[in-house]
Amino acid sequence: MLIHPWDAAVDEGEWRGWIAEGRDFGQLAVNGFDGGPPVVVPTHAAPVSGALLVHLARPNPVWQALGDGDPVTFTVIDDYAFVPGPWRARSGTDPLDGVPTSYYSAVRFTCRAELVDDPAAKAELLTRQLAHFQPEGDHAEVTPDGPPYGRMLSGIRGLVLHVVEAAAKFKYDDHRPVALREDVADRLTGRGGRDAGAADRQRRRIKAVGPWEKRG
Repeated sequence: MLIHPWDAAVDEGEWRGWIAEGRDFGQLAVNGFDGGPPVVVPTHAAPVSGALLVHLARPNPVWQALGDGDPVTFTVIDDYAFVPGPWRARSGTDPLDGVPTSYYSAVRFTCRAELVDDPAAKAELLTRQLAHFQPEGDHAEVTPDGPPYGRMLSGIRGLVLHVVEAAAKFKYDDHRPVALREDVADRLTGRGGRDAGAADRQRRRIKAVGPWEKRG
């Protein structure tokens, strides 16, 4: 993932806070089996201290390519929007000379995979996932030998992704003038829909970064 200096996280707290806001769905990417194409799996992942917890169906083709201890990546992307060229035209120039771009936030985790097949360990993993995704606790106890989960555990495999490195990118034109960035944020808000997330992230970046030429 290319990260220009102006697209980098202000600090580790920025991307950690962004993930903690509820971004727990992404793409697991694994090297292909026996020289084949990479395997990419969209899935939820529960963040815990230093790791991401995943479970997938046993027939999932990812298991053909993934061994215990293998390196994998997990990427989360959100707050994205397409920005039309005229919105980015420099002041005093023809709006048609503006070049379009994409805005987005992304965190890529480089991880070491730990496969979980023991029934009791899978039950514990699911319990920890439920504590994240369903904190209200309105679910049956997950045990390896009791209903409803016990009989289903044989149909899944657990996966603990131990995070080795995290790289974050917040691509919102931070190297462009503040006035242009504020105008784009307003336009994104006016366009509505999921563009609101991109507008909010851009405004946060303006507040945190300010004019690029004065950064640092």
